[in-house]
Amino acid sequence: MTIFYKFDGKMYINITNGCPCKCVFCIRDNADSISGNDSLWLEHEPTMEEIVSAFESFDKTGISEAVFCGYGEPMVRADMVVKTAEYIKAHSDMKLRLNTNGLVKLIHPDFDISRLKGLTDSVSISLNAPSAARYNEVTRPSFGEKAFGVMLDFASAMKEICHTAFTVVDIISPEEIEECRAIADKMGIPLRVRSYVTDNESYT
Repeated sequence: MTIFYKFDGKMYINITNGCPCKCVFCIRDNADSISGNDSLWLEHEPTMEEIVSAFESFDKTGISEAVFCGYGEPMVRADMVVKTAEYIKAHSDMKLRLNTNGLVKLIHPDFDISRLKGLTDSVSISLNAPSAARYNEVTRPSFGEKAFGVMLDFASAMKEICHTAFTVVDIISPEEIEECRAIADKMGIPLRVRSYVTDNESYT
């Protein structure tokens, strides 16, 4: 069961396969792993004991950043993200990044986002589209069109906690990408455009 894996010189953290979205560009539809790593489909959601054991046995030589990003939405297990981040911070000098769809307040309405303060050094949020209607078409969240506004609110909150960035995948039109850039600029959040890939070799 692959909990930690290496990609692009970083250590990635795979703690759930759960996700409330079914994005049209989802890498999980292409293969069962990333860049030669073992399968990222989990036998079960790992316990804290399993996460600690896997972390301690993982070769972390030369790695300075850990990223919550596996074959699922990390914040499906928001409490475990916090616990894992606390452990990594206490036992290493790694920077921590959270890659997320930004929908934790719909997944776990009672989750206090301020718990991430001091644990996440940066967060990358999937903007994906310039409007609620297009977001619903591209990201296909189980929560419907209200998800778009919740994601933007999460980004605003996280901006006060750590370095925050948006991403979009270039399956949307150049015009829509520019509309996304306008949203990001208005919020004072940088935007990164990701290339859609089908070989799972470049996905963060």
